[in-house]
Amino acid sequence: MAEPAKHKDRKPRPGGGKRRAARLAAVQALYQIEIAGIDPDAVVLEFLQHRVNEEIDGHALGELDQALFAELVREVHARRGELDDMLSAVVDEAWSVERLDTLLRVLLRAGLYELAYKFEVPARAAIAEYVGIAHDFFFGKEPAMANGMLDRLARSLREEEFAE
Repeated sequence: MAEPAKHKDRKPRPGGGKRRAARLAAVQALYQIEIAGIDPDAVVLEFLQHRVNEEIDGHALGELDQALFAELVREVHARRGELDDMLSAVVDEAWSVERLDTLLRVLLRAGLYELAYKFEVPARAAIAEYVGIAHDFFFGKEPAMANGMLDRLARSLREEEFAE
């Protein structure tokens, strides 16, 4: 599979504040864990101790919701098998979760974790956050794919929020 084109000179997307910065940093940390096989606790510590003054998408890491960041990294990693099983229900039959681009896969896992376990976050808000993050990394069809997959999962997991 060819590596998807990613944004290089994209301007930061507005809004979101500390929670959006936490989600964005969590996706990057989960990518690092997936690629390098590093312990999630070590990655959380490294991000919070050594990257505090860095900016991600226009947000200083020191300004992120540290509790949400740590929860997302640790829980998404711990539940990745379960999350992948749920994702497989919405992946095209010709594909598998493992064939998805690594960055897209960890982004979908994080979004699905919030849909499945963080009921205080409205489903539509969670979907919008992760589609926005997908736009920060991709300019092809990946954001639309993330939107469609997360929407299908949300409608299954949170039917009451989508009742007309």
